[in-house]
Amino acid sequence: MVRIRRFEDRLYQMFLQGLVPGTLHQYQGQEAIAAGVCIALRPEDVVFSTHRPVGHAIAKGVPLGGIAAELWGKATGCAGGKGGQMHLVDSSVGFPPSSAVVGSNIPMAVGAALGFKLRGLDCVAVSFFGDGASNTGAFHEGLNLAAVKDAPVIFVCENNQYAASTHISLAMRISDIALRAQAYGFPGLVVDGMDAIAVYNSASQAITRARSGAGPTLLEYKTFRFMGHSRGDPGGYRSKQEVEQWRSRDPIQRLRDVLTTEYSQPAGSLDQINQDTLDEVESAIQFAQTSPDPDPETTYQHVFAD
Repeated sequence: MVRIRRFEDRLYQMFLQGLVPGTLHQYQGQEAIAAGVCIALRPEDVVFSTHRPVGHAIAKGVPLGGIAAELWGKATGCAGGKGGQMHLVDSSVGFPPSSAVVGSNIPMAVGAALGFKLRGLDCVAVSFFGDGASNTGAFHEGLNLAAVKDAPVIFVCENNQYAASTHISLAMRISDIALRAQAYGFPGLVVDGMDAIAVYNSASQAITRARSGAGPTLLEYKTFRFMGHSRGDPGGYRSKQEVEQWRSRDPIQRLRDVLTTEYSQPAGSLDQINQDTLDEVESAIQFAQTSPDPDPETTYQHVFAD
């Protein structure tokens, strides 16, 4: 969680200085979801992400240097400098290319899960998506197919209250997206997405269910992105009071409080994690900035299969 936050915060600072090419879709505030879900997975399980993939990629184990280099469009980037911030990938850790098309990764995850089932593999697939994606056709088609086939897939809805600038109350009549799972015949749970332990426990149960052959689960994590939709968005559609209320529930601070008060974790060790992470972030950015640009000839590689 700290690695995600510190990396995203540093990118924000550098973006304001004009040092980050392209745009950013940042993840601050939602770290408990990526961390809580991915730590419950095995390396061979796969995660399908969105236009806001950095947190998911870090949590699944994509090296920080490769992510940073991809943001800078370098040859050492995890996609060879071709994908940028919205198209991160590292198949070696179970992270297929993230897709910027809203809702598109939902049927992809179902397809991967069905592939695991047909091949007799003890693997699961996870689809991360936002509340806006739950109003797309791909959402309903994906959930229905997964239910019919008992696919080993977990649908993770990161309900951060806003699809770009549209509040969820303006886009649907129901209060909880998890209710939609009932229409397809499998469990849907509403969980506090600012509580890392609650996220981990719920994800673990859903993953166990999927591995057992019982089929999919829809997990709706109530959360909030502290930043705008993208770095060109000042977030003026949200009140200062609303942002402050959610920031007071910062998932990193909440977990730190639990660790120090309930598990007697020394504050100094947590401070050291923060410092080590800051050093790691700076090293990753330096690696990105000093890496070579892609050779123009690589434009024609990985376009068509051999």
